[in-house]
Amino acid sequence: MHRLALSVLLAAILVGPAAAEQDLLLGADMTSPAMTQAEMSRADIEAMIAAAHGKPIDLHDKSLSGLDLSGLDLRGANLRTARLNTANLRGADLTGANLQQAWFLKADLSGAKLADAAMFGITARDANFSGADLSRSMPIGDFKGANMRGATLVDLRGGADIRNQSMGLMRAVFTSVNLSGANLKGADLGRSRLEFANLTDADLTDVVLMGSDLSGANLTGATVAGADFKNVDVSGTRLIGLKGEDRARDWAARVNIDRAITQAAH
Repeated sequence: MHRLALSVLLAAILVGPAAAEQDLLLGADMTSPAMTQAEMSRADIEAMIAAAHGKPIDLHDKSLSGLDLSGLDLRGANLRTARLNTANLRGADLTGANLQQAWFLKADLSGAKLADAAMFGITARDANFSGADLSRSMPIGDFKGANMRGATLVDLRGGADIRNQSMGLMRAVFTSVNLSGANLKGADLGRSRLEFANLTDADLTDVVLMGSDLSGANLTGATVAGADFKNVDVSGTRLIGLKGEDRARDWAARVNIDRAITQAAH
């Protein structure tokens, strides 16, 4: 069953429109044991970690939903296609982990270390990444509704690569994501979906936003010095109290500038 769900997920990421995203929920049985139950216990995984003597453990394609894995050392772990829906990964170390095509629906990764993690095809809708470190990770997947408040996303590699798009546009989906106060210095979010994202007081210094969709997003108080706004859709976007606006790149090349909100309502 879960392989069908994975194929639907990839279709949603590749195609992008809302209809494809809805198909993700329609095409996968989210109530099945593969999506809601765990085939291993925390003790089982702790034993694997101990036996590995510091080497990465292999949990690919495992059903781990609902498990308490908080604080575990999962550096470099292979979690490709694993299901960790609603799992507790608070403070876990997933540095350099392979999370490609893994499921993290409503999982708690607050304060987790995810630097350099591979996330192609991941789905982490409504997951909690508050205070987490995703520096240099590659989140080409679906994070719709996730909480990334105060997260570190320095040098994030979430931009779409148009040089190899034979299957469609693969991009980061950050629709309605809470990125308030997040550090995104140097991140690549070119051609990403950021509709209705909360970016209040976020640090967007030198961020590549070229061709992304920021419609309805809130950038109040955000730092935008050096950020690339070429062909960025700002329809309904709140651009109030920005810091470093005079140093933003291609500021005049935004799309739907006349529809942006530049003054606070009185």
